[in-house]
Amino acid sequence: MSGTVLEIWRTPAAAGPMERVPAGRLIAGAGLEGDRYALGGGTWARYPDLEKQLTLIDADDVAALAVETGAALTPGDTRRNLVTRGIALPELVGRWFVVGDALLFGMKRCPPCTHLERLTGTRLVKAMAFRGGVNAAVFTGAPIASGAEVRLLDEEEAARRGAPTGAGRPVPRQV
Repeated sequence: MSGTVLEIWRTPAAAGPMERVPAGRLIAGAGLEGDRYALGGGTWARYPDLEKQLTLIDADDVAALAVETGAALTPGDTRRNLVTRGIALPELVGRWFVVGDALLFGMKRCPPCTHLERLTGTRLVKAMAFRGGVNAAVFTGAPIASGAEVRLLDEEEAARRGAPTGAGRPVPRQV
């Protein structure tokens, strides 16, 4: 199963405006270079580090949300870092995957919060309940760009790429 990164978004400050960039760098143990969570900030920065490094959302889900809510909602408005197409994001939870050459682990689904509603002025909590994307942890960093492949890995390939195994393997959280 594979898909593609369509857009990359970041902001250096909690609640700050998101900016779209054509390329970036994923940093192991931190997230997207220049983003609030990689810089140690962000509204939810006090929560488990592995859950807040990187977020992904599906472009088709964002389009459906815009139609459903009647809002001029853009992928950047969702405050997720990577906008993808062609891969079932919920299936990444509890699994290893790559974005370009970066190794990631799907930590949990990323349901919306009322903070997002305050920032957008749009009622999104119910509409995004099962379309909020996923949170991922970055285990091996690499440059990424729009057009990068997002692909599931089996456990053997993930281990060859340096994924921790056994007791060191991350544990996803079901929400």
